[in-house]
Amino acid sequence: MPPRRTLRFVLGSLLLVSLSGAAFAADKKAAKAERDNFHFLGEMNKASTVMVVEAKIVPPELGKKIARAVDQVIKDGNQPGARRPGDYLQYEPLVLALAGPDGSRMHSGRSRQDMLSTTRRLMQRERALALMEAMITSKAQLLAVAEKNLDTIVPAYTNGVQAQPTTYAHYLLAFASVFGRDSERLKQAYARLNMSPLGAGALGTSSFPVNRQRLAELLGFDGAVENSYDAAQLGALDQGVELVGLCSNAALTIGVLVQDMHTQYHQTVPWITIQEGRLTGTSSIMPQKRNPYALNVLRLQASEVMGGAFTYQLEAHNVTPGMPDYKRDQVEKTLDLTADAFVKLVDLMNNLVIDRNRALQEVDADYSTTTELADILQRDADVPFRVGHHFASDLVSYGRTHKLKPAEIPFDVVKQLYADAVKVFDFPKAEFPLTQERYRTSLTAQNMLASSKGLGGPQRAETVRMLAAEKSRLEQDAAWLKGQQDKLARAQEKLDRTFSGLVQ
Repeated sequence: MPPRRTLRFVLGSLLLVSLSGAAFAADKKAAKAERDNFHFLGEMNKASTVMVVEAKIVPPELGKKIARAVDQVIKDGNQPGARRPGDYLQYEPLVLALAGPDGSRMHSGRSRQDMLSTTRRLMQRERALALMEAMITSKAQLLAVAEKNLDTIVPAYTNGVQAQPTTYAHYLLAFASVFGRDSERLKQAYARLNMSPLGAGALGTSSFPVNRQRLAELLGFDGAVENSYDAAQLGALDQGVELVGLCSNAALTIGVLVQDMHTQYHQTVPWITIQEGRLTGTSSIMPQKRNPYALNVLRLQASEVMGGAFTYQLEAHNVTPGMPDYKRDQVEKTLDLTADAFVKLVDLMNNLVIDRNRALQEVDADYSTTTELADILQRDADVPFRVGHHFASDLVSYGRTHKLKPAEIPFDVVKQLYADAVKVFDFPKAEFPLTQERYRTSLTAQNMLASSKGLGGPQRAETVRMLAAEKSRLEQDAAWLKGQQDKLARAQEKLDRTFSGLVQ
């Protein structure tokens, strides 16, 4: 079991101290050096030695001799600068040099085929849990920012054009929902991933009474991949596709979120920026520039995740079973890159600067509340929506033509535009039915948001409810993660204890 990185945030209050990108990279580099193919060959050899003795494939005394040789090879390989072969054909001679030819009895019923498939799953499950931890930490920070911006009114866009106002909390909770689905996909994928191929042999098991369930238990798997052909040859393919697919999906969402932020940097006075410092930078020639490096890096990394996923699919495409193409480390690379992207997202969200007044100015400068004007005309004055919509559209055209904001259009002009609009429909109520005060209020973003009704809307009560629900789901994800980490820790302790009993 790898050293557990504690979730360094309090879920109740969502106070978070995230791993920095540099710390994550250092941690990942150290883990890669210590938990490589050599390491996992050692773990499988420990489990296999225990199993062959328990299954009476090897007598106890010989089992002790093999166990001591396996233990020594592991200790030797863990010395600084020592040779750490990752191919079993290079690893086994080290055992035989200590235990003699009988040391190969540990390999009874195994093949490099099922061992490599097992190695892939052992490596991928570690990275899957690291990804879940990064996703949980990232979502916690997302929710923390949302909670601070329950009443921050911002413009929302469709087709690249300002559509309607919402709150930044409502907006971020949408992304939290998507990331929540990603975590569900990861949990479901993990249940399929954490199944052992070991003992399946090349593809058809063997005549030895190999206890595959015991091997699975010793290595912390939840069970064995039942069909031996599937276990050794097919499972690595479809499991890899599932994992890189969910990585690709998460990267798409990260890319959308980042690009939305980046769009603000096109403006002279954006309402969302990044604190100046290590996440931003200046131009080599233009002193006014504050380049959003964090956005550039994260968007590029999201693209690299998708590229890594596509690379794996290309490698695996149209390949006959038994080929090594889809049994290499592309899935692990993609999982690592995705986890690191979520760590970078935490850092970004923690350094955002939201200018509430500027965001509201952006909303007030356009006509994104005119939908509510049409709604009010129908709800309060019994004007059919299409009639009200036509009038509101004419109002927008007039205001933009005369370079007027909604609140700046003279009320007499508003009444005339309404009278002209209803003639198109032969609608009998030609007099504008709203007072000037009611009309002005209807065009405010505050009124539109407060008037919102229904499930999932941006009204404050509904946003607060959704925030609480997302916090609850986050706690469930954290509990699941801890449960899996604890389960693997117990399995590791049991394997070490049982194997040590043979070594003594």
